[in-house]
Amino acid sequence: MRVVHVITRMIVGGAQENTLHNIVDLHRDFGDEVTLITGPSEGPEGNLLENKRFREQLDGIDVRQVPTLIRPIRPWTDWRACRTLEHLLDEIRPDVVHTHSAKGGILGRAAADCHGKAGIVHTMHGHSFGDYQSALKNWLYIEAERWAGKRTDRFICVADAMTDEALKVGIAPREKFVTIHSGMDVDPFLNPSRDRDEVRASLGIPADADVVAKVARLFELKGHDDLLDATRPLVERYPNLHLLLIGDGILRESIAARAEAMGLGKRIHFSGLVAPEEIPNLLGAVDVVLHASYREGLARVLPQGLLAGKPVVSYDVGGAREVVLADQTGILVPVRDVAGLTRGLEELLDDPAKRERFGRTGRELFADQFRHQTMTRKIRAVYEEVIAERQAKR
Repeated sequence: MRVVHVITRMIVGGAQENTLHNIVDLHRDFGDEVTLITGPSEGPEGNLLENKRFREQLDGIDVRQVPTLIRPIRPWTDWRACRTLEHLLDEIRPDVVHTHSAKGGILGRAAADCHGKAGIVHTMHGHSFGDYQSALKNWLYIEAERWAGKRTDRFICVADAMTDEALKVGIAPREKFVTIHSGMDVDPFLNPSRDRDEVRASLGIPADADVVAKVARLFELKGHDDLLDATRPLVERYPNLHLLLIGDGILRESIAARAEAMGLGKRIHFSGLVAPEEIPNLLGAVDVVLHASYREGLARVLPQGLLAGKPVVSYDVGGAREVVLADQTGILVPVRDVAGLTRGLEELLDDPAKRERFGRTGRELFADQFRHQTMTRKIRAVYEEVIAERQAKR
């Protein structure tokens, strides 16, 4: 099978890691010819293609960079990017074009539709519309997705909740949607390579601290202010409470300044930008994982935290409720309910046995479900269906 993936940028992020696992698996396990088309990966989030582990696995995979495929909306540049994508598809002649992200998804599907010979699959990692956007932006994004939806053979959503949200705004009929959870390398979470105390010492965290971690880019809509507000009332009751922010981004200085002003300066630790393979070690060294983002598909940190044996407290956003199960794996809180986050953290910090039980249950429930090999096997079955449907129409 000849497959082309299109994504706007390959920064260090969940959608990008998902995509890399998929293309490596397709090439290595199925012998497919795979091309990755992406734009420039610039900024503090890092470039996943420069990761040593993935770079070694990319041997035999065709990687093309399109300089005009950028994240900001710029009509003339976007038109040029679409034309470049169309020419590349004419050259490669894929059986399937698989697109990711908002901009990459629209331009990639437009180019594939003009090419006219490949099946078109789009993964929804997270919606570009929602109540965090203005009415005008929501209208524009939804109309663009509806237009592209008419040209899409199949949508892959990383959570059932994403399908429900897409159906609610009329992007495409239900029969075009399938849920396939985002895959990852599970084993390092089950068996981290570094000792808990060693990891804590490297971050300046006391061995006996109560550690709450958040994994996310230090960026807007990720809820870092909510984390600070939720933990501030707990300081007196838990004098050894520490916070670990895993990731980097443009808001690092402002988050650090606010933490200092709130009296949390000595309790907050920044990992900075870390390679994906280091995430299991970091999560293995904490006590509770908190997820306070305002928008997500299904945040990878939720299954990652559970696979590391840690309970989670999360906003009820996207597909969180599909892994954060009441009295089984974690505590779910309405979006922006900061007091609810505080209560959830308090409940888990007070009960080590519950923390251990939640983490153990998460491992038992989700170890196979979130393996990248499981994800790729299901995605490739979707490709086969789309190709067969296209051939039947000829």
